Amino acid sequence: MSLAVLHSRAQFGMDAPLVTIEAHLTGGLPALSIVGLPETAVREAKDRVRSALLNSGFEFPARRVTINLAPADLPKEGGRFDLGIALAILAASGQLPETSLQGYEFIGELGLGGELRSVRGVLPVALQAQRAGARLILPQANAAEAALAPDLAAFGAGDLLAVCSHLTANAPLSVAQREPPQTAADVPDLADVRGQAAARRALEITAAGGHSLLMLGPPGTGKTMLATRLPGILPPLTQQEALETAAIQSISAAGFDPARWGQRPVRAPHHTASAAALAGGGTTPRPGEISLAHHGVLFLDELPEFHRQVLEVLREPLESGQISIARAALKADFPARFQLVAAMNPCPCGYLGEASGRCRCTPDQVRRYRGRLSGPLLDRIDLHIELPPVAHELLLAQEHVGAETSATVRERVMAAHQRQLRRNGCLNARLDAAGLRRHCQLTQPQQEFLARAIAKLGLSARATHRVLRIARTCADLAGSDPLDLSHLAEALQYRLLDRRAGY
Repeated sequence: MSLAVLHSRAQFGMDAPLVTIEAHLTGGLPALSIVGLPETAVREAKDRVRSALLNSGFEFPARRVTINLAPADLPKEGGRFDLGIALAILAASGQLPETSLQGYEFIGELGLGGELRSVRGVLPVALQAQRAGARLILPQANAAEAALAPDLAAFGAGDLLAVCSHLTANAPLSVAQREPPQTAADVPDLADVRGQAAARRALEITAAGGHSLLMLGPPGTGKTMLATRLPGILPPLTQQEALETAAIQSISAAGFDPARWGQRPVRAPHHTASAAALAGGGTTPRPGEISLAHHGVLFLDELPEFHRQVLEVLREPLESGQISIARAALKADFPARFQLVAAMNPCPCGYLGEASGRCRCTPDQVRRYRGRLSGPLLDRIDLHIELPPVAHELLLAQEHVGAETSATVRERVMAAHQRQLRRNGCLNARLDAAGLRRHCQLTQPQQEFLARAIAKLGLSARATHRVLRIARTCADLAGSDPLDLSHLAEALQYRLLDRRAGY
């Protein structure tokens, strides 16, 4: 038969759209052409495929070969279609039964000797293939990643000959098996932090309610130590959250390591990062740091050192939990439900307010420094906490008596998580206006107290909603259904920094 059809998948954002590969052999001068909006790497597949077929012992047809990648208006990139193109040519030339291709999807890059090389973005492909009820054949190097997709028959192969032997039932391939990580992630313990009881409490509230946190303090007060210990007190990822996190990492430049399955991502970009690095972008949209931190932690140290236009890209995802990357003819949506933890110094030198008096920054320099952060961005950060210097006696003590470990705090956080999910169906940080009315009902004295605080602090409507969400989290940590006045008072103290810092 001179026509053969099989299926593969492209990559577009978080999606893996189906691509039909058609191979047609006709008379004329020997040639191979690829149509269907292929990019350079796809057009170069004709040379890789020709060499792979010949070096694997197959005959390359001395006829005019036309390869069509449909749909024609979908851009095709990378070497992921090599395996499908080679098998389509073999089926069209009669060297492979076309019926053996039915029910399969194929993805993989071919080497000149016929070996299969790994490709990026395999997990989204595996998830889409599973939903379509298809079996998947792919490089052996990607088999462990594809096995993460539940109920998918994925077959890893080392070379083109192994794929053909499987399709003809001469030497069937084994189904890829999921291998869970053997050891848990090594996360620093919260017990290492000396002092800073207020900051530890703020970190616990942040973890319990899924809130964002801004820490202000001079160098050496433990801001980075606290931020790196947040993942250790967060609950484990659910199966769906782990799949979403792994899928995003799969399409990133670094790819996904199956050994990190189920671990919350922690991203800490340098302050010289561009807006595209933070939000994502490129000719073909790729996820940025905020998407790679989905269901994890995004830590921005030295927050005012980031360019202001870079920080402004955080506004939308902090509210909506996703980000849209638009180009002239393309638009891709990426999830970005992360927990923002930011740290900054009180002034350019970092020592404003210290008793030693070594800060020489003028009031104008301090205002300019803090003015690098816009009010709308700060308004979207739930908790603001100021860290004082740690006493030398506490730092030099041989034993840290009474310090709670991450495991102890994590138990309270997990209990608060369960209360929220049973009551709200989501974490408190994601409560909308209707949810706040249902679950944050205030008595008349509480309403009057909050009204006075709003007027005195000049809180916006958004900041007021955030105060209520934090108060709801404080109540959940205390195991209380109704909000108490003490919960509101504690929540308000995390907005006092707005006024004291002169934002």
